[in-house]
Amino acid sequence: MANMSLKRNEMPTQDPVARGKNFDEVALGYSEEQAIDEANRCLNCKNMPCVDGCPVKIHIPEFITKIKEGEFEEAYQIITKSSSLPAVCGRVCPQESQCESKCVRGIKGESVGIGRLERFVADWHNTFCTEEPVKPESNGHKVAVVGSGPSGLTCAGDLAKKGYDVTVFEALHTAGGVLVYGIPEFRLPKKIVAKEVETLEKLGVKIETNVVIGKTLTIDELFEAGYEAVFVGSGAGLPNFMGIPGEALCGVYSANEFLTRSNLMKSYLDNPETPIMKGGKVAVVGGGNVAMDAARTALRLGAEKVYIVYRRSMEELPARREEVEHAIEEGIEFMLLCNPTEIFGYNNPDDARDPKNGFVTGMKCIRMELGEPDEKGRRRPVEVPDSEFTIDVDTVIMSIGTSPNPLIKSTTEGLEVNRWGGIVVNEDGLTSRNAVYAGGDAVTGAATVISAMGAGKTAAKAIDEALKQ
Repeated sequence: MANMSLKRNEMPTQDPVARGKNFDEVALGYSEEQAIDEANRCLNCKNMPCVDGCPVKIHIPEFITKIKEGEFEEAYQIITKSSSLPAVCGRVCPQESQCESKCVRGIKGESVGIGRLERFVADWHNTFCTEEPVKPESNGHKVAVVGSGPSGLTCAGDLAKKGYDVTVFEALHTAGGVLVYGIPEFRLPKKIVAKEVETLEKLGVKIETNVVIGKTLTIDELFEAGYEAVFVGSGAGLPNFMGIPGEALCGVYSANEFLTRSNLMKSYLDNPETPIMKGGKVAVVGGGNVAMDAARTALRLGAEKVYIVYRRSMEELPARREEVEHAIEEGIEFMLLCNPTEIFGYNNPDDARDPKNGFVTGMKCIRMELGEPDEKGRRRPVEVPDSEFTIDVDTVIMSIGTSPNPLIKSTTEGLEVNRWGGIVVNEDGLTSRNAVYAGGDAVTGAATVISAMGAGKTAAKAIDEALKQ
């Protein structure tokens, strides 16, 4: 029976007070009853506008129809025709600005919870399905994939399904790229990522970790080893800084470093091999999803106070609404229309840490107001004269974006890059080098998981067409 409620089913979550002290997943997922009820809100539109909003073109009404019928495994099989990482996408994709933004139900109420339903289907499959994926018959072609983030894993998965001998080369010791080092456990449990990677390995994808392309091996050496095409999905791991005084002080982190230490190196454990701040007052500079992740991680590491310092207003905040709401519920304070101008500290030669740069004790900020729109249509923040103030903090985390990894471009002759360091590609993901393709953050700079997956999918199709000729 159709469900014409204007509101979607609420996502069960941990209590805000409790979850601020643990790294367990915040969103708990739909029950079968909730999933079926939410699926019945879908009108099964003939023109399927939601599919147009999905970068990997999942057949959304089709999989939702299977949920209505209680055929959850069939729903999963429909999703995996288009997506290699359904349990990941159901958790971290910005559906509200993509598929759900096109949903007809959103005109007079709330859109169908497409992402929540995708997560339900993937989790149901991972819990109850014991059937192993079937490894396709080899077609005799070899392809190398650089980086095991969402673009690399998607490209590898799509090619493996067509019988390609695919090897993924990962610089770190664990596969998953930004999914394991960048996104916190409370948003994306690492066992979920490991399960998705395991599924790809069962399809025949080989993963070699601790291999830095550009150092351990070059792209030219990959071709010499018999690979017929290379896909570069090395991400955007070079953090940006503001260039203000005090950024070299001890206690100033990039969000990349901070989250990698916590997520991948498990710095939240007692006596960790890789230390990180615990306690004190923390300021996170920036307003994107990574800033929310860093702030909420700092809270769970024991910070007594966490500030989000952002130079625009709440309306311009680029982070997902759900993540902002969760941060507010957890007690994180938003200092809007503010911008740091200096980080200051003190020297303590008796401290066991390297004292040469001193340690953070505070941050000077200036008030901002919104002026004329910039080239992206957002009102440009301008300083309010004589409005400087200071806040007492022990740690500052810079989350103002990242740039593409520069190593591959600097070690690969003939690879064209743009002025931001992104690899230049055509509409098929082909670079200026023959048989070298690229996609994801290595091309665009920091973007979303699902857009990176879309790029990996596009390149896989192009590689297949090129090698079949």
